Amino acid sequence: MTTDTRVTMNRGAATFLAVALLVAGGGSTYLLMRRGSTADPHIAEPARLGGAQQFSAARSGIADAPLPDIVVPLSSDAVRRAGIVVTPVASGVSAARIRLPGVVEPNAYRQVVVTSLVAGRVTKIGPALGDRVRRGQTMAEIYSPALAEAQTRYVSARAMLDAHDRELQRTQKLVEIGAASRQELERLHAEHASQSSAVQSARSQLELLGLPASAIESLSPGQAVSATTRVPAPIDGVVTERGANVGLNVDPATKLFTVVDLSTVWIVANLYEKDLSVVRAGSEVAITTAAHPDLPVRGRISYIDPQVSAETRTARVRIEVPNPRGELLVGMYADVSAIGGPGVSMLMVPRSAVQNVGERTVVYLTNPKEPNTFIEREVRLGQASGADVQVVSGLRPGDAVVGEGSFFVRAERERLGLRPASTAIPDGTRAPASHIGPGDEAVQARKVVINEQGYEPAKVTLRAGKPARITFVRTTDKTCGTEVVFPSLNIKCALPLNEPVPIEFTPTKAGEVTFSCGMTMLHGAVIVQ
Repeated sequence: MTTDTRVTMNRGAATFLAVALLVAGGGSTYLLMRRGSTADPHIAEPARLGGAQQFSAARSGIADAPLPDIVVPLSSDAVRRAGIVVTPVASGVSAARIRLPGVVEPNAYRQVVVTSLVAGRVTKIGPALGDRVRRGQTMAEIYSPALAEAQTRYVSARAMLDAHDRELQRTQKLVEIGAASRQELERLHAEHASQSSAVQSARSQLELLGLPASAIESLSPGQAVSATTRVPAPIDGVVTERGANVGLNVDPATKLFTVVDLSTVWIVANLYEKDLSVVRAGSEVAITTAAHPDLPVRGRISYIDPQVSAETRTARVRIEVPNPRGELLVGMYADVSAIGGPGVSMLMVPRSAVQNVGERTVVYLTNPKEPNTFIEREVRLGQASGADVQVVSGLRPGDAVVGEGSFFVRAERERLGLRPASTAIPDGTRAPASHIGPGDEAVQARKVVINEQGYEPAKVTLRAGKPARITFVRTTDKTCGTEVVFPSLNIKCALPLNEPVPIEFTPTKAGEVTFSCGMTMLHGAVIVQ
């Protein structure tokens, strides 16, 4: 006997069952995907991260935090032996200073191009290039046939005028006695006026040719005329250009010399577009040069160019400064420090109060609650000024820090083992526990300083397969090295002024790893052996 096990289902029930299966499958897929999305991609696939990628992952995952305060106890005898001196945190107001690169240029209002007023040939030269001249001093002599011709024309015109004067006087006497007509007298008056105009015209021509009035008055018929004229110095100054030599044919457009009065000079600097709102005409500036670093010159900005360069995004500013002894030479580089904006409050501590813990900076505060105990606190530093340094964060007005003897307090803290080893990676984030620590003896530690000359040293040597830390410290604003780039490691870090920035990686094979500034103008290399 055959049994029929088929189940008969109407069309509506079948449709409902299909929809339910689809919904259940979709919900399961969503839950599985959500569970997978909560996993850390860096942990899920650790084998895919290595070298610079692993380094970047560590940088991006952990927030920065200051070092916690630590209390360092000392005995009264230790405080006395260490010679600890407590200094209160100094507070004051300081205006922001903007440093501009500048160049010494001549005062354009006191620069004169010397030319000859006559065409001719140079027969004599006076000063040489770089010589000082006084106003009126003869700089060159020019032989000019045109000058001789103009003098001859003037002498001839004067002789004819003298003859007309005598004839006019005789005619006037004849008219008075009736021996000459009034018409004849009027004709002579007209000719006399014409001859006077000719003499005046010839005299004006001589004056235009540079002949002095005394020399013109001395010209007379029968006297030999001179075809040589002198070129005088127009101002007191220094000959900065000389284009004339004996035998040169010149005309009034030929530049013979350039004379500059260097008793005052211009410092022309480039002001960045972002600083245009805080620097004004009249702002006070201090100027120093590499040739005279101990000779600051003070002045005020007299002019700001209304145009910003499209290439450099800077506007030219001009400062006129005195130069009585000629110490500022044309073309010399100058460092211009301008005061911009209103004053800002700032805290200052002695340099001796600051100690380094790894790549961090700390000071030691007095503990008001417990005598002979000191609090180690991390601080961020700003610009240094003489024996003091600015504290940007970490302290408050009224705090007191250890000025003399802070190194002894730090040594005692290290002896007691109060600070665990930790470090920071280039973007300021804290390193994980598995990362390189400053006390790890297996780390290859190197230091590169960025100054006006570039990287020092420009090449560092490392061994392959061993973790390395290269600490970069930028010590000047007069450099383009405000960031460092390792193209092959995919690392790019900003370099704040006077703040150590460590770059950590593990070289895997021998070769050369290059690094540069962000503008690729400074170059360095890591030699891996």
